Amino acid sequence: MDRSEELYSESHAVTPGGVSSPVRAFKPYPLFIESGDGCRMRDADGKEYIDLCMAYGPLITGHAHPRVMDAARSQLERGTVYGAPSEAELALIERIHKEVPCAEMVRLACSGTEATMHAIRVARGVTGRDDIVKMKGGFHGAHDAALVNAGSGSAEGVPSSKGVLADTARHTHVVEYNDAQAMADLLEGNGDIACVIMEPVLGNVGVIPPQKGYLEEVRKITAENDVILIFDEVITGFRVSSGGAQKRYGVTPDMTTMAKIIGGGFPAGAFMGKREIMENVAPEGPVYVAGTFAGNPVSASAGLAQIDLMCSDDNYSKLERATQSVVSTIRDSMQDAGVRGCVNSVASMFAVFFGPEEVTNGSQTENVDRAMFDRMFRYMLAHGVYLPPSALEDDFMSIAHDEEAVSQLEEAFKGFFSEVKG
Repeated sequence: MDRSEELYSESHAVTPGGVSSPVRAFKPYPLFIESGDGCRMRDADGKEYIDLCMAYGPLITGHAHPRVMDAARSQLERGTVYGAPSEAELALIERIHKEVPCAEMVRLACSGTEATMHAIRVARGVTGRDDIVKMKGGFHGAHDAALVNAGSGSAEGVPSSKGVLADTARHTHVVEYNDAQAMADLLEGNGDIACVIMEPVLGNVGVIPPQKGYLEEVRKITAENDVILIFDEVITGFRVSSGGAQKRYGVTPDMTTMAKIIGGGFPAGAFMGKREIMENVAPEGPVYVAGTFAGNPVSASAGLAQIDLMCSDDNYSKLERATQSVVSTIRDSMQDAGVRGCVNSVASMFAVFFGPEEVTNGSQTENVDRAMFDRMFRYMLAHGVYLPPSALEDDFMSIAHDEEAVSQLEEAFKGFFSEVKG
């Protein structure tokens, strides 16, 4: 029996499903990881893998980058949490303020779920309205207002999880991503909408980029209807550019949420926005937001070090070029093998969809060929590449994916498509 199998058996007896988050599970048992270094991970049995999951996005500089680790260690020697403000958290706040177009004021939190939960509460508190709008397939954390998707043939929200009250879900409306007219129709017919919360690049149904002009139109529609526009940049923040998707696409929302990269591999979150909105947050305003570990100095130190590193030495451009090399190889290999599907990518994140020849919204992901994805996942695992186990997750590159790793990834993908060639 493999050590991972033994550990899973032990874990399954004491925690639901044997994992701390459902996305980590796969049959017959998930890998238990012993260590990570650069772009590679080693499992409990000593097997090494090139990592394309990268903890689902936070590790844009790779596992245990020396500069990030040094920053965290330096802070650890001075304490882990204070229950009081610190220079470390202020430095991270100031850097976010400098880089992100909408970030006139910033409040740190502990996770992406917290950040989106707080942002929605602030939008409701500022506007005095109850309802929110999200995109079909959009993910904004595991809190009740966000665990909602569309009912069949309807924009009315229905719970996506047991335990979410129908009365809560009815305040969440769902529209299709990349459909500005649907957004306009909904907002113009409902005067109780506080905010639209959306990933500017959908990232929880694979990678789906905005079509030309779409984000600009959403910005115009929300402004005309006096609805707060929140970009959920938990994934794209400091990933697709130094200022996130809003900087890359030139569209500035009213509020933004971030997490993942801003923690440098440690738990972190943030919400930010226009000064007149953020001044409503306690203790300055009446919207209550708090957290014991919010602004944690270890997370802040590691996050700032990671951001500084990415914003130097043309690292964003280099990383995007490396990613495009891998993406081009996958596309060419799919075509040569006669395998139906497509590959979507933005900056250093990409997704392979089997079946549909185009994916521009959440609905189009419902009929992807999951069996073919599972075949690819297991082939790549056997050949030393760790992908996210789900057919609708993102692959992430990092600056630690050097030329050798890129070449190995390309050969592995070529090998898979050669095996399944029709």
